[in-house]
Amino acid sequence: MSVTNTLQGLSHQARDARSWPFEQARLLLDRILRLRLTDGERDLAANLIGEGKAAQAVATFPALLKPVVFETGYGPSGLPHLGTFGEVARTTMVRVAFRALTDEAIPTRLIAFSDDMDGMRKIPPNVPNGELLAQDLDKPLTVVRDPFGTHESFGAHNNARLCAFLDGFGFDYEFVSSTDCYRGGRFDQTLLTALARFDAIQKIMLPSLGEERRATYSPFLPISPKTGKVLQAPTLERHVERGTIVFRDEDGEPTEVPVTGGGVKMQWRPDWAMRWTALEVDYEMSGKDLVDSVRLSNQVCKVLGGTPPAGFNYELFMDENNQKISKTKGNGLTMEEWLRYGAPESLAYYMYQSPRSAKRLYFDVIPKATDEYLQQLDAFNRGRAESNGPAIDNPAWHVHGGQPPEKGSPVSFSLLLNLVSAADASTKEILWGFIRNYIPGATPESEPLLDRLSDFAINYYEDFVKPSKRFREPDARERAAMADLVARFKALPAGADAEAIQNEVFEAGKAAGFEPLRGWFQALYEVLLGQSQGPRFGSFAAIFGLDRTVALIERALAGELVG
Repeated sequence: MSVTNTLQGLSHQARDARSWPFEQARLLLDRILRLRLTDGERDLAANLIGEGKAAQAVATFPALLKPVVFETGYGPSGLPHLGTFGEVARTTMVRVAFRALTDEAIPTRLIAFSDDMDGMRKIPPNVPNGELLAQDLDKPLTVVRDPFGTHESFGAHNNARLCAFLDGFGFDYEFVSSTDCYRGGRFDQTLLTALARFDAIQKIMLPSLGEERRATYSPFLPISPKTGKVLQAPTLERHVERGTIVFRDEDGEPTEVPVTGGGVKMQWRPDWAMRWTALEVDYEMSGKDLVDSVRLSNQVCKVLGGTPPAGFNYELFMDENNQKISKTKGNGLTMEEWLRYGAPESLAYYMYQSPRSAKRLYFDVIPKATDEYLQQLDAFNRGRAESNGPAIDNPAWHVHGGQPPEKGSPVSFSLLLNLVSAADASTKEILWGFIRNYIPGATPESEPLLDRLSDFAINYYEDFVKPSKRFREPDARERAAMADLVARFKALPAGADAEAIQNEVFEAGKAAGFEPLRGWFQALYEVLLGQSQGPRFGSFAAIFGLDRTVALIERALAGELVG
C-alpha cells in the first residue's frame, strides 16, 4: 500500500479510468488548479497535464510545486480499529491515483493526524486498569496515564498502536499529533484568528446546538491551569490584543489563559476547520455520519481564511449485529484480529470495495475478501503484458499502490480451509505435504503468498470453523449419489486433474436428479466437511488426493463422521 515511484506514464489511462480513486483524483486536480492558478493559467496547465506534460505544467507554474496535502484523522480515545485503518488505506488509494494522473510531477503528502489533545470523557470498556483511567477523566489523552503501562500516556499508547500498524503495512505518511501542534505553536496563528472572529464562528455553530448547550457553548475549551482538565466552560471575556480568554475554573474563580501554546483546545468541529486551515489540507474523506459536521466545519474554515478540502463521505462499517463500529465500545474487528486470519492485501481489498456502501466488518468476511482479492490479482496479471499498459481500474492495482506482485496463489483460501478441515491439518507442515503433491516442486519460498495463506487458514479453521462443524447423515438419495460418485472416482485414471474430477461430480449429481446442482454440492460439504459451503469440489479432491477423498466419502457412508 506504500506510494511507489513507478507511476509515471499513466496519465493518459488515468484520465479515463472509472474506479473511484481516479474519480476523486480528477476532482482534486480540478480543485488544485482552480485555487492556485488564474483562469488563463488553469486552462494552459490543464491542457498540458491532459497531454501528458505534467512536468512542463509544473515547470511553467511554480505554484504547482507546493505539495498537495492529504489528511486522515484519528481519535485515540480507544484502541485503533479497522475503520481507522480503512480511512488511511482509502486516502492513500486516492493519493496514488492523483500521482498517476499527474505523472508524479505534483508533490503530495499524507498526514495521519491524531486528535490526542482531546479530553477523555469516558472510560473505554476494553482496556485494563479502568480505575486508573477514572482518576484522569477530562484530561487530554496525552496526559491520561497509560493503563497498559507501556507509554507515557494513554494517547501515546494508542498513537503507537496506530503507527506500528501503518508502518507494518508500508504506508507513506507523516504522523502529526494535535498536542504537539497546540503546544508547539503550529496552530497559534490560526487560533488567534479564531479568537478575533469568535462571533462569526458562534453564528455558525450556535444554531446547530440544543438550547441548553447553546447557552454555554464556546469554540474554545480552556485547559484548567489548576487541574489540567479540558473544560466545557463558557467564555466570559475575550482579549484579542492579548490573545487570551477568561473563563470560570472548576473552583469558581475567573481565570485568564492564552489561546496559544496549548492553553486551550477547540471544540471538535471548529478544531477540524482550524486544522484544515493551519495545515492547508487539500483532501480529507470522512464517514457518512459526519455529513453535518463537514458542512459546519467547511463554514468555519472559510471564516478562518482557509479553503475547505475536497473529499467525500464514505459509508460506515458495521459489526456482526449491524451496529456501528466504535473505538470506545471495542466492537467489530481489531487490526490484529484481521491479520491473524487474513493477509493485509485482503484487508486493503475490502477497504477498496464500494466505499459508499455500508459493509459488515466481522470475522466471516475475511475468507470471501481473501479469495476475491486473489481473483482480482490473477486477472491483473493475465492482462499485465497487454500493450495498453496495466489495468489501473483493477482493485489489485489500488491495493498495491500501482505495483501488484507478479504472482498470486495457486490455491484459494476457501480451498485451503477445507483442506485443513478434511486432513485435520493442525500444522503448516501437514498442509504443505498435500500442497506439494498437488503442485510438484512447490515450496514456501516459491509460493510465499500461499505459505502465508496457510497460516491464516489454520488459524481461521481452529477458531471459527472447527467449533461450529456439524456433520450429518446423508439421506437416501444423497447416499446413492455418493456411492455412485465413489465408483466414478475409482474408475478415473491415476493422476486425473481437477477438471476431470469435477466433471464426475457434476455427472453424479445430475444422475441422482439434483436440480439445481447447488443442493448436491451443499450435501457433499455438509456430510463430508460439516459445513454448508466450500470451494470447487474437483479442486478440493485433487489437492486432498482422490484416494483420500474416496476414503472420506466411504467413512461418511459408514456413519463414521457423525457423532
